Amino acid sequence: MFRLITGIAGPSGFGSASTAEQVTQGIDATNLTVLITGGASGIGFETARVLALRNAHVIIAARNVEAANEAKQLILKDNKAARLDALKLDLASLKSVKAFANNFIALNLPLNILINNAGVMFCPYQLSEDGIEMQFATNHLGHFYLTNLLLNIMKETAKSTGIEGRIINMTSVAHLHTYDEGIKFDKINEETSYSDRKAYGQSKLANILHANELSRRLQAEGANITVNSVHPGLITTNLYRHSSLFIKILKFLTYILWKNVHQGAATTCYVALHPALKGVSGKYFLDCNEYESGTFARDEILAKRLWDFTNKLVDAAQNI
Repeated sequence: MFRLITGIAGPSGFGSASTAEQVTQGIDATNLTVLITGGASGIGFETARVLALRNAHVIIAARNVEAANEAKQLILKDNKAARLDALKLDLASLKSVKAFANNFIALNLPLNILINNAGVMFCPYQLSEDGIEMQFATNHLGHFYLTNLLLNIMKETAKSTGIEGRIINMTSVAHLHTYDEGIKFDKINEETSYSDRKAYGQSKLANILHANELSRRLQAEGANITVNSVHPGLITTNLYRHSSLFIKILKFLTYILWKNVHQGAATTCYVALHPALKGVSGKYFLDCNEYESGTFARDEILAKRLWDFTNKLVDAAQNI
């Protein structure tokens, strides 16, 4: 907590006060193609901006493609050499995820880095187009399916270029505040016991479990791709638009702990680009340093069960 408040750097040389530009200073990403979901606003936009500044080719995937194109133009205004594309992606719809993947594949681009950044938070109970609780559907299921659809491209890119691929799942310290069983496999869509905060925590726990299980599978097959989870910290973005009065009061009382977007995007950019993390996989990062995640998040049996469960959800949705 002391390090969080003071911004004192950790073992990596960076800390909570570090910005995305600072942690990527001197890194040339010219040979990298990066796909980031939710890159039209908030820390996603800042991540896209900084990675483009480091010369990466950045594809912004967003539900609102008009906003994504506006983000693209805003980045180009200050960085005319930026290489950017914008594509439509609605993570709450597996049909949209599939269409996006097909569109991306048609571009015949390599893919070095996938940043699963987009998400919703504390929203009222509702079901996605595929009949899945919205936070679980958007934050986990959509990203799980997207990653699976793009994984072969990442493997081929890593093999043909010799450059390590990296997948980053955006999670949250909220993964510690989930339902008693961690993941409500048998009651994933139950409305009567729904808690917006616990459902969010459940989805963020799923992000870590997904990253850890995928990391184990890729390591087992010898793929040159790492997978890690990132908690960006407490940041003022539109992700909090569904927040309760309690959360808004808590935010006011704990303002000293909150980051700006430049600091909030730092850990994502660090894990995406920094050479010090070559070969590092299956880890949880906060403030540009590795930390231990919660007990549920480190449960390999739970991760494998979630993997199988999610695949079944995908299969069921495709058969509707």
